[in-house]
Amino acid sequence: MELSLKQIKQDPRINAFIDQTDKYLKVLGYTDHCRRHLDIVSDRARMIASKIGLKKHAQETAAIAAWCHDMGNFLGRTQHHYWAAMLFSQCFINEANPEDVSTISQVIVSHDKDDLKIVDKVTACVIIADKSDVHRSRVKTKNIAEIKADIHDRVNYAVTDNKLQVDKQKKTITLSLKLDTKFTDMMDYFAIFVERMNYCQKAAAYLGYTFHLKINSTKLA
Repeated sequence: MELSLKQIKQDPRINAFIDQTDKYLKVLGYTDHCRRHLDIVSDRARMIASKIGLKKHAQETAAIAAWCHDMGNFLGRTQHHYWAAMLFSQCFINEANPEDVSTISQVIVSHDKDDLKIVDKVTACVIIADKSDVHRSRVKTKNIAEIKADIHDRVNYAVTDNKLQVDKQKKTITLSLKLDTKFTDMMDYFAIFVERMNYCQKAAAYLGYTFHLKINSTKLA
């Protein structure tokens, strides 16, 4: 059986893992890591894969891995990338092409930590798609006092526009953000996102591209 994103989105096991993750992270007070985030990361992973010229199967693989990359959070934040890969493989190892299952599991494992080697272009696409998602719509609470008190909520809430562009001719991948500096200081962004941006740079370099960051039209990297 060849896996498709449409099929994965309808799978009751995958949906149960995502729902349980949503419940767990709400209790912890985390930003959105579920369907809103998964849709964006999946769409971006497919877009990057398409723009850099990967074949349709690789594009679909990227979209599937991106959709499933955070579903292991309910088993623990620290190792959630391993849990998600394990859950995915348990669901599909006897139902789908073993090579596809192992590839998607590898991508899921590698999306979160830069101490793991990037071994294929699909992984690099998913890393950039995941780490580039910062926006106020990720913030769960509506209480402004609570938002201001938490640096992750504060920074995400301050980002009112987010665009990711791939230029195949110039070999650049650019994340452009609009940041409300009245709500948070730009240094707060770097305090929590510098490692993620470094991982994006590493992933882009694997693809043969240069990663750039623009905040309020100012090129910072």
